[in-house]
Amino acid sequence: MDWIKKIASTVLLLSILLVVNSCSIKIGLAPISSIDYSKVKTISIADFQNRAEYVYAPLATEFNQSLKDLFMRQTRLSLVNSNADLEIDGEITGYNQYNEAVDASGYSSKVKVTLTVKVTFVNNTDHKDDFTDQQFSAFQTYDSSKLLTEVQDELISLMVKDITEQIFNATVANW
Repeated sequence: MDWIKKIASTVLLLSILLVVNSCSIKIGLAPISSIDYSKVKTISIADFQNRAEYVYAPLATEFNQSLKDLFMRQTRLSLVNSNADLEIDGEITGYNQYNEAVDASGYSSKVKVTLTVKVTFVNNTDHKDDFTDQQFSAFQTYDSSKLLTEVQDELISLMVKDITEQIFNATVANW
């Protein structure tokens, strides 16, 4: 009987070691599998002009820089001015604010700020991915007791981050 206990404990120990060694967890960013770096090496991102009715001067600069930075951080593509494998162009078409909620007194309690961008994407290595004049938008709300000038920079940063990620996903991540 003693030899059975020794064999059983040895088998149990080996089983535990096998299970522990076979389990592993990998943590990291998922690679962008839709980019074939053997074919696609360059990207051109034109400066988006602000064509919205309400123009806030820093908006276009922040948007353009954020979009370029996102592609440079998340891909191995080289940013060039022309004749690129991927081309992104567009314009800021809307920057508006609307009353969103009314409080008990009948006055606005929340204001919604919306940013809209129109984008054209050309993949010169595979034109089936191209799109023209696709709209991307994001919004944020703020308390109407504040002035837009008090919260505008923070709201723009959040909306620009959202829209640049949408554009990134629609062009190279295919999510």
